[in-house]
Amino acid sequence: MSGEHTSAPVAARVRRLEERLIEAGVVAQEQLDASLAAMLKGASPVNGARIAARAWTDEGFRERLLTDANAALPEVGLSMAGGIQEQRLKVVENTATTHHVLVCTLCSCYPVGLLGPSPSWYKSEAYRSRVVREPRAVLAEFGLVLPDDTAITVWDSSAESRYMVLPRRPAGTAGYSEPELAALVTREGLIGTAAV
Repeated sequence: MSGEHTSAPVAARVRRLEERLIEAGVVAQEQLDASLAAMLKGASPVNGARIAARAWTDEGFRERLLTDANAALPEVGLSMAGGIQEQRLKVVENTATTHHVLVCTLCSCYPVGLLGPSPSWYKSEAYRSRVVREPRAVLAEFGLVLPDDTAITVWDSSAESRYMVLPRRPAGTAGYSEPELAALVTREGLIGTAAV
């Protein structure tokens, strides 16, 4: 694709595509509306927080989640279905030596059902271009200063694949229940722009 992709706002490009698909008879407006409603029903960062809390308290679930997130999600009553097509979800785990951060450099692909509607900064051209080139500096602007020896991996979402970060479990939470742990998790932690 040439420079066309960045020449118009994302919403305008999406609307033009919708109009073309409707005109061609590929999809009806009602189908698009129903898909959007299904995708947004229950979409919340609480879902991602529940996943993180379960992974912190259930080693078997954590392993299944990291191996095949789509297969593990039904264990917590969730899935990546709901849109026109099901997306592949990969969960990436932060460790003492590696930190992950998410971006979609082309537009703003994002696991809405698990993290809720994407924040405006996630869709901004500044974030999308800079986090790939200088992730450490961008994370510092969010208030997340990582040790110099921490490797940072940037995961670029696409129309087919979505990512979610499994943050590190906070120290001092050994006796916490799943709901108590879930309450500590932020959307930014699931994107990788915060520690939790």
